[in-house]
Amino acid sequence: MSGRAIMIQGTGSYVGKSVVTAALCRYFRQEGLRVAPFKAQNMSNNSFVTTEGGEIGRSTAFQAQACGIEPHVDMNPILLKPSTEIGAQVVVLGKAVKVMSAREYHQYQPHLLGVIRESFQRLLQEHDVVVIEGAGSPAEVNLRPFDIVNMATARMASAPVILVGDINLGGVFAWLVGTLELLTVEERALVKAFIINKFRGDISLLYDGLEFLENKTGKKVLGVLPWVKDLAVAEEDGLPDSKWKGPWVQDPTKLQIQVILLPHISNSTDFESLELEPDVGLRYLVEAPQPGEPLPDLLIIPGSKSTMADLAYLRSSGLADYIRHCHESGASVVGICGGYQMLGRELLDPGGVESSTRSMEGLGLLESTTTFEPEKTTIQVRARSLDREEEIIGYEIHMGQTQCAQPTQPRFRITSECGEATDRFDGAVSADGSVWGTYLHGVFDAPAFRRRILNDLRTRRNWAPLPPGSNIPAAKALDSLATLIREHVNLAMLEQILNGSL
Repeated sequence: MSGRAIMIQGTGSYVGKSVVTAALCRYFRQEGLRVAPFKAQNMSNNSFVTTEGGEIGRSTAFQAQACGIEPHVDMNPILLKPSTEIGAQVVVLGKAVKVMSAREYHQYQPHLLGVIRESFQRLLQEHDVVVIEGAGSPAEVNLRPFDIVNMATARMASAPVILVGDINLGGVFAWLVGTLELLTVEERALVKAFIINKFRGDISLLYDGLEFLENKTGKKVLGVLPWVKDLAVAEEDGLPDSKWKGPWVQDPTKLQIQVILLPHISNSTDFESLELEPDVGLRYLVEAPQPGEPLPDLLIIPGSKSTMADLAYLRSSGLADYIRHCHESGASVVGICGGYQMLGRELLDPGGVESSTRSMEGLGLLESTTTFEPEKTTIQVRARSLDREEEIIGYEIHMGQTQCAQPTQPRFRITSECGEATDRFDGAVSADGSVWGTYLHGVFDAPAFRRRILNDLRTRRNWAPLPPGSNIPAAKALDSLATLIREHVNLAMLEQILNGSL
């Protein structure tokens, strides 16, 4: 017997579709159902590598975790990774195809409809419920002929749609009503109910508005979800403005860690574990701080979807000079993936894989050279730090390989690739130990390794070390999402929608 489907769409981006999808996934799992997430097409540079070595959106992988199952490429068959202002790398069933412009991709889309349908059908056959997530808004009329992730998916899946709006931004009633008005009659019939997200204050003040909404549209309000600060969920794409816009107030009682906010930053989720540490103040830099501002204890260059372009940006913005100044002043410098490549002596791209620039001088803080190659590396790994033997569980996503000059020391020993035993080295450490780089995403998610790095920084300040903590327990954080559904959603109505009786 095949399963049932339900779909979450939104009035726009960042209204909470991914969170609501994850919350429903966790709720249905707690109800004893076999549940899986599905997003036909995702556009994000925050990606994840499955156990089979396929690449999917990180938010979908988080939703799979909420379902208590391993992420699989069928859950996100199409992933678009923006690499320029007009182009994106197209990933199909976990493997990179090529970089395409929007026009090229629209011409390519008909080839993907069968892929999407087959992935969905496989999930539906293996699970009781599939929770589908849309993207952006279904009411982008200029994009309707090319929108394969919203109403096209709902029709393909015969899925009832719940429309989510964000009341915190204001104008939620206009958003919800306006979205419905811009849908076709057939599409409007697929929308069964609304969820209003991120509500603050006295809900009784909202009742008149809810009554108006139901009378105006003929659709029910399924629930009103409250604003919850610091939800422990994976960011779908990039960083929210709240993490980097606005004034920065430095806390002298905390370690200062700065992360360069590259124009094409990828896997920004690498630093969420650091943000949660009680003795860390983490700041994202879009420009070099003013002279005289305190320097960081640790400066991090993150991954990049366009390494050459972002390295050029570091130079043109003055951030390259700032990185060198931090290094010369005694700060630790770390590069992750593309950031690791930038720290080397030279980057070579003889085949034009990454850009039209065939070679570029690196920052020169590591004795290494990176050569870009057509084949993309996407693997889950287990590793150990070479100096203290802490275990790391992470993944690699990169184009190209890095060679280090002797006698450069590697940073980690890789012991497993996609579940198979192996023995190789990763990364590089400078002669004085103040600079290191790695291809491993997720290195700071390992509590023992993370705390050791932080304690080394504390020692420099003559602060006492702290014991290793743990990340917010995954099960507890996920269960809190399900609690949002149980406490703020009409569960009887939800069951009616799922069963097709509403």
